[in-house]
This record gives sequence, structure tokens and C-alpha cells, in this order.
Amino acid sequence: MYILNDVVYANDNEVELKVKEFKIIAELYMLVTFSNGEKRVFDLKPLTKYPIYKVLENYNIFKEAYIENGVLVWQNGEIDISPETIYKESYKYEEVV
Repeated sequence: MYILNDVVYANDNEVELKVKEFKIIAELYMLVTFSNGEKRVFDLKPLTKYPIYKVLENYNIFKEAYIENGVLVWQNGEIDISPETIYKESYKYEEVV
């Protein structure tokens, strides 16, 4: 089961998620827009317990993020985080108008 645009679907979500855009909103925080249209706030801090992501605590490196083939990457592709991980580790963002 999955929910997309407030509709509940019974089968598994077979749509491949991709990062479409992102905006850094604070140190280790991003607003990420996915290919399914959802915007979510992603806090990278919990992932810095893993050695590969520790270097991203340096804001000068963190802010150099870019998207490559729908995946968020740093340092010429040496570091990446899958869209699925970002989605699972983030929370829904609702714009207040």
C-alpha cells in the first residue's frame, strides 16, 4: 500500500523515485522535490553517523550537492544518497499559503 497525492493505493508503489530538485534550507537540511511531485524536508544529520557521509558535516562540501540522473550526489559522484533513502528519512512538507 502507498499514498500518492492523498490517494491510497493497494499495490506497491512501482514508480521509480527520482530527485527532481532541491534547495538547501539550513545546515544539513534540504527541501527535496521528487519525481512523484512530493516535496519533503530531509535532515541529513542522522546519516552522518556513517563514515561515508561524515564529510558532509562540512557545510562547504554539503552545499556543493547536485543531481545526477535523479540522485543527489557530492564530490564528483563519490558520495550519493538514493532517492528512496531520502524519501524514507524525510518528512512531508506542506506549503502554507
